[in-house]
Amino acid sequence: MSHLFSPFQLKGVTLRNRIAVPPMCQYSAVDGVPNAWHLAHYTGLARGGAGLVIVEATGVSAEGRITPGCLGLWNQAQADALAPIAAAIAETGAVPGIQIGHAGRKASANLPWEGDDHIDEDDARGWPTLAPSAIAFGGGLSKLPQEMTIDDIKRVQADFVAAAERARDAGFKWLELHFAHGYLAQSFFSAYSNQRDDAYGGSCDNRARFLLETVAAVRAVWPAELPLTARMGVIEYDGRDEETLSESIELVRQMRERGLDLLNVSINFVIPTGVVPWGTPSFLAPIAQRVRNEAGIPVAVGWCVDGAEAAETIVQEQQSDLVMIGRAHLANPHYPYQLAQELGVDNPAWATLPAPYAHWLARYRGPGRASAQ
Repeated sequence: MSHLFSPFQLKGVTLRNRIAVPPMCQYSAVDGVPNAWHLAHYTGLARGGAGLVIVEATGVSAEGRITPGCLGLWNQAQADALAPIAAAIAETGAVPGIQIGHAGRKASANLPWEGDDHIDEDDARGWPTLAPSAIAFGGGLSKLPQEMTIDDIKRVQADFVAAAERARDAGFKWLELHFAHGYLAQSFFSAYSNQRDDAYGGSCDNRARFLLETVAAVRAVWPAELPLTARMGVIEYDGRDEETLSESIELVRQMRERGLDLLNVSINFVIPTGVVPWGTPSFLAPIAQRVRNEAGIPVAVGWCVDGAEAAETIVQEQQSDLVMIGRAHLANPHYPYQLAQELGVDNPAWATLPAPYAHWLARYRGPGRASAQ
């Protein structure tokens, strides 16, 4: 019996397996509105057999987008265009999720293949950025953000609530708050980027306030039977790892008390100089296990989880409840079928693929018989 292909229940939602497609920005929207690309992309990923498909980082406001090509959920036109995507994911048997967030000082950036840096000040495509303190990220993201006022903080939290309501009404069954990767929420919690001297800065408790208030506010409008989750960095890889991890675990405990159901464990990326151990297989899995055990909350984990045995081991050893697999799904949207074959899961084709694919893939599996031709 494969642990990776066992069902997972969280609140009133059951995933058919422990494989999740994480949010991966497509940078292909216009004015925050998805189009035919997004519908085909997400339908294809969901049809491949994952238990959960999470739509990419979606701005709670125009200023909260990472780039001009990012999705949004700050108006009804965007919500109306996202509803068919949620329905298409659900029709395949996967659970439709969406990640909402605010990019903070990393917003107003060029598309990755156009520089991945801040848009020039004199370029009309750009916009002013916000952050807990007026501290630039650095590197190519050198724009100095405006320090947020209390009114700004309350407005952005209201934007999170409104976006959650639109996601709910559009048919999404899994909500992920983007509290990771140096974006706004993560930058509130980090002493590198938050040097405020009011109730939202200074002590760890104060730096946690924005995140805790936002979780509570969103939980109040997100249906009780549906999972409310967050992706959050718990480690910076800056030489202060134990201190950061301990603070993060305590914050996760408090978020759980306010209604968070699962944490998608990730990296802070608040500074450009962290030394992340890229290339080390499943390097976040032991950290995710510690968060799971010490915070008492289900977790998901990704980054460098390569191959079926690695994914199976993570679930089997209870390092994580879900495994987030991104780039492998881009290379092969039916990657869960490949994993099932490698693990020897009985007759995986009929369990995870539509019949027009399953018939041929299940029938022609021997050497030299890769196609029906």
